[in-house]
Amino acid sequence: MSKLFKMHKECKQAKANAKAKAANEEMSTESQDLEFANKVVLITGSSSGLGAQMAKEYARRGAQVVITGRNTERVCEVAEACDGLSPNGLIALQVVGDVTNDEDVRRLVGVTVDNYGQIDVLVNNAGAGSFATLDSPGLLDQLEHMFKLDVRSVVLLTQLALPHLEKTKGAIVNVSSVCGLKSYAGCSAYCMAKTSIDMFTKCISLELGPKGIRVNAVNPTAVRTGFQNNSGAGDVFNGMVNHLESTVPLGKLPEPSDVANAVLFLSSPRSAFITGHSLPVDCGSLNA
Repeated sequence: MSKLFKMHKECKQAKANAKAKAANEEMSTESQDLEFANKVVLITGSSSGLGAQMAKEYARRGAQVVITGRNTERVCEVAEACDGLSPNGLIALQVVGDVTNDEDVRRLVGVTVDNYGQIDVLVNNAGAGSFATLDSPGLLDQLEHMFKLDVRSVVLLTQLALPHLEKTKGAIVNVSSVCGLKSYAGCSAYCMAKTSIDMFTKCISLELGPKGIRVNAVNPTAVRTGFQNNSGAGDVFNGMVNHLESTVPLGKLPEPSDVANAVLFLSSPRSAFITGHSLPVDCGSLNA
């Protein structure tokens, strides 16, 4: 075989390999674009903030999303936005309710299963923050509220969704916080609640792994949403956000879409062998 012919053959093979690689990448991208097609995704606290962004991203990737929150108007707004993003023309299910109300949580799971017959992904996102020092008169009340909202509701909803997730070999993503991994003065109630969520994630990942269910958590740093003002300590949290924004190693805080992308990754086939982990979305703040 002449040297020229050999070079020509190698060139043709290289082009063929490049073409095949491009086709595979295109198929992979298309697969990711619709990786949640035929999946039912239930996201608590999805009527605003991070939860709303998650719902939109799931809808964009073909999921049947369940939008829930306490405010009827906001639930409707987010659901309509998801409807417009769905590549298959799916209509988001709207369920108005309060996750601190046990009957509302039972109704949420019941309505979802009645409509779709399954739950493939559960995102426990609903929650709120708090700010109180040890000498604050309302500390114990805040502590009780934090555990009712940020911990108890997550445990109850996970219990109720478990039989359905077991059938689909589904995934659970719990939305925690960097406050579950690092102490912050004046945030003891919130830090304790989120630390509990991280430990709950690790414990049930051991229980549910043999059932084919993966459980992970994301731990975002501060993200500019309505969360801070909804906590009742907007000025304090906004001051913390401003400080973080100027000190984190990456020089900026994550956008809601950055947190949503982490949640989608942990509930997708791309993370098929990841369970029991807490993923910081923190711009390096935990190392600062």
